Amino acid sequence: MDTPISRAQLVRWRTAVFAIFLASGLSIATWAARVPDIKSAIDVDNAQLGLMLLAGGIASILGVSVSSVVLARFGARRGMLGAMLLFGLGVAIIGFGATVFASPIVVTAGLLLWGFGNGAVDVMMNVEGAAIEKQSDRTILPLFHAFFSFGTVIGAGLGVAAIAIGMDVVTHLSIMAVVIVVIAFVSIANVPAREATLDVPGDAPKQTLRERLSVTLSAWREPRTYALGVIMLGMAFAEGGANDWLALGVVEGHGADAALGAAGLAVFSVSMTAVRVFGGPLVDRFGRVATLRVLAVTATVGLLLFILAPTVPLIFLGAALWGAGVSLGFPLGMSAAADDPAKAAARVSATATIGYIAFLAGPPLLGLISEHIGLLNTLYILVALIIASGLASPAARPIAGSTVGAGHPQPHRQHAE
Repeated sequence: MDTPISRAQLVRWRTAVFAIFLASGLSIATWAARVPDIKSAIDVDNAQLGLMLLAGGIASILGVSVSSVVLARFGARRGMLGAMLLFGLGVAIIGFGATVFASPIVVTAGLLLWGFGNGAVDVMMNVEGAAIEKQSDRTILPLFHAFFSFGTVIGAGLGVAAIAIGMDVVTHLSIMAVVIVVIAFVSIANVPAREATLDVPGDAPKQTLRERLSVTLSAWREPRTYALGVIMLGMAFAEGGANDWLALGVVEGHGADAALGAAGLAVFSVSMTAVRVFGGPLVDRFGRVATLRVLAVTATVGLLLFILAPTVPLIFLGAALWGAGVSLGFPLGMSAAADDPAKAAARVSATATIGYIAFLAGPPLLGLISEHIGLLNTLYILVALIIASGLASPAARPIAGSTVGAGHPQPHRQHAE
């Protein structure tokens, strides 16, 4: 049984996990901002670079997939620290591979380390976020995900600054790797050991790895896991699809120029981040199920508008609605998975795995299909998945005894009563 923690401890814990989410986003944008320079330094063509990036994506899926084992063996605190050190090291190796060794093999090795570490920490930081949500008794996972988005924005901005002042890739990436490592140690120092995150205190009765692994994997035998997985699969697929294909859809599908394509993606990202920042109180007011249903309709309308719009302003409106609609599916799915504190780590890990695999593996599949039916027509697949996500939204209803995400009556009604 977890012991009570003070308000100050809760604030430090929450701030630490905000920083971990931010560091994850920072790590992605740091090397992604220097991809053109890396490509030039190691002298590869687009096909070779694509294979290298695919290797990083596969490593991410592997990290997500084994996160349950890491949680069972080490708990979330030690697991997150190890994973953050791993992806920080990966970022540095990418830099050395580009500038010092000019070696595609070394850069790929860095991408593998980064991908595995970032994939693993993605699940574990959500387990921590869900535990904080239960402790706080309010919906804050969307805000954690907003900090991930902030990390990508900061990383991209620092990348632009580094390029502007002529900083080479190895110096830039090495500095950011040190920043990530510092964030890792400072953050983990402020994360308390909690049984809810499988961090067993030193004086607690010890379970065998087999026993802990059995608990961690038990969620895969529960039907609700797969119903929540449908919610997250549809929304994560649509989010990942936008990241990879929205800009190209504006350019190739609607005949606009590249600048408008980038602007369309920016509109999507800003809209999604804004809803994540302010979405928690809305969920606490209206409840998870109602919120997910409204957002599924929003995303469906946005995607259809994006596909069919005859003018650029309507395309941008579609992108904004698309971003707002998919913004909360992933965090609310994990919030629902954490309704029972005793099994939160196992259930969050399982549902997060479904969502992340959809996020990482879905966009390449869209690319393959688009070769046969066209990119805009391929986006109708996302429409179908979002509709399925909306239909599955009742699975996110809080279980008996849980109040997070249940929704609350309006204050004036309370006074009237």
